[in-house]
Amino acid sequence: MLTPDEIATLTTFAGQLADAAADVTLPHFRSGLAVDNKRGDFKFDPVTAADRDAEAAIRALITGHYPAHGIYGEEHGRETGTSENYWVIDPIDGTRSFISGVPLWGTLIALNDGQKPVIGVMDQPYIGERFVGRPGLSELVNRQGRRTLKVSTCTKLDEAILGNTDPAMFKTEKERATFRALSAEVKLRRFGGDCYFYALLAAGTIDLVVEASLQPYDIQAMIPIIENAGGIVTSWTGGDPQMGGHVVAAATHELHAAALERLQPAL
Repeated sequence: MLTPDEIATLTTFAGQLADAAADVTLPHFRSGLAVDNKRGDFKFDPVTAADRDAEAAIRALITGHYPAHGIYGEEHGRETGTSENYWVIDPIDGTRSFISGVPLWGTLIALNDGQKPVIGVMDQPYIGERFVGRPGLSELVNRQGRRTLKVSTCTKLDEAILGNTDPAMFKTEKERATFRALSAEVKLRRFGGDCYFYALLAAGTIDLVVEASLQPYDIQAMIPIIENAGGIVTSWTGGDPQMGGHVVAAATHELHAAALERLQPAL
């Protein structure tokens, strides 16, 4: 188990990793850079030099400072370390937004202690916002300074603001129908947010996020940010969400329970 001093040191280091990624990504944003199609789970699954090079920059720093730590990144795969600690990286979560010039992408960096992600960073360098979660604290760091994050007090679906990146992430008709029924109950639906919607849930402006088809690097950084702001993140069955798949994040236990109940038909 990491000590409080180790957590503090590693949180600072995670910020340095985000800085290194920003040095790579920002010059490419809205620059008309070339886009490749990975042809993954979607017809168009884009990747750019910014994705690859930003992850390479992060990996180089980790290897130089913590060579025993493992690394799991979207673009360059997994390297097993000799320590139980490992870093989970998505250099640009929201590449579709990135190539469209929409500033809702972010760099995701998590430190997993071998049991769960304990430090999470979501950095949006173009806007200048960095969301950081660690044991006992979730905060937003921006040009105005630092602000402690706290989820909303919303407990009812008909009062909730729901975020989702793209309903195309639901692969079966049962999943799509269940999501349509759930989203029809909420007060307001917003789409296209990628990691940013999870950060806004921690900040208290979105109440619920329901998604599927996630990878570990899509969600691990967001778990400490949301949980240390008072929120809840689980799978659709209420289990551990850190390996991705079907994920629901909610501001309150009551709202989370209501969402899980509505999602049961898809299971």
